[in-house]
Amino acid sequence: MAIENKHPLEQQNSPDRNGSGGSNGDGNNASTRRRNKPRRDGKGSNTKTNNPVTAQPSNSKARRSGKGAGKDSQALATQATDPNLATGDAADDAAAQAEGGIKAIGNQRIIPFMKIEKPMAILSLLMVIGSIIAIAVNGLNLGLDFTGGVSADVRYEQSVEQVDVVNALSDNGFDDAVVQYLGTSQELLIRLPPQSDNVDGLNTSLTKALTLADNNVEISNVNIIGSQVGSEVYLNSVMSLALALACMLGYVALRFQFKLSLGAVMSLFHDAVVTIGVFALFGFPFDLTVLAAILALIGYSLNDTIVVYDRIRENFRRVRGITPRQTIDLSLTETLRRTIMTISTVLLVVLAMLFLGGDGLYWFSVALFIGLIAGTYSSTYIASSIPLRMGLSRDDFIVKVKPEFEEEIVTFNDPKMFE
Repeated sequence: MAIENKHPLEQQNSPDRNGSGGSNGDGNNASTRRRNKPRRDGKGSNTKTNNPVTAQPSNSKARRSGKGAGKDSQALATQATDPNLATGDAADDAAAQAEGGIKAIGNQRIIPFMKIEKPMAILSLLMVIGSIIAIAVNGLNLGLDFTGGVSADVRYEQSVEQVDVVNALSDNGFDDAVVQYLGTSQELLIRLPPQSDNVDGLNTSLTKALTLADNNVEISNVNIIGSQVGSEVYLNSVMSLALALACMLGYVALRFQFKLSLGAVMSLFHDAVVTIGVFALFGFPFDLTVLAAILALIGYSLNDTIVVYDRIRENFRRVRGITPRQTIDLSLTETLRRTIMTISTVLLVVLAMLFLGGDGLYWFSVALFIGLIAGTYSSTYIASSIPLRMGLSRDDFIVKVKPEFEEEIVTFNDPKMFE
């Protein structure tokens, strides 16, 4: 009685042993009715709330449905009375595992990309080593832009095919000629290997070789490019590649995190070395157009990597309760559709240039095609697996409060509060 007089509100609102509500009116009425319907806030009934076994699957079901609050409460009430629905999540998880995915967040099935990161890392290492060996042993089949030679601007009275011009030059002793259109099918740029230094004699020989039946030709300009100029172009090209990689390293380090920047630069280095190694292995001509393709490839591959990194950073901040490996798998799964759509559209353009662009764009398209395949692969595995191996975690993306700005928490304990 002393407790009842001292705390009348506690006694009034406390439930009895039978699970009934408190007696707000009549204290002698012990036959109170249990609530069986859902609460008005849509959080289920008392039976469902007091049963932790059925509470967990019902919440996950409501989260996956994504429908209105009324339908959610109906589903919760139905599931509370039907114990067979409690095994639905286990069946879904088993089905997801059988399909190769991990069901971690809602209904999102994660593709385990990082499950085969070690075999892919070994494959990448072998490809890079093989490319370096091919470059060192075979060397590059450098074009006239790097070795020097002769370039001439030619104009015909009528339209002419590139193949006819190449055959005419080959019949007159000018082998390995490169012919490109300059705006129209009547103006062409012809590049030849190093010839004699006599410009007048070379002009006469070219005029005789380029003359076709019923189609007069006029040579407007003849330039002789020395080997020294070609060596300077080659050195500047190598410096441009190194500078591009260094700038990418700084950009990713400032925008994201240093661990991610190392992964991005290693993937870009992989793409460039593999593409150049294929050209060295098969003896494809390497000129300024191929170099331009490699520089464009670096920009494309970095853009694809930035999209993946942005989603990785977002998921590390947003999703909790999963490992860093699962976070990266989730990010790669969410960006997979975008990656497929992007590479498909770009490959359509590259294939169109490869088969319809003529000789001037042929090797440019070949370099882009090889680099796009390598870039898509490296953005998925190399750029993501290297930061994971370096210990990438959620702490790398969370802004920590400095000690001098932390608030002091003061607690006041009154012994009389518990009497």
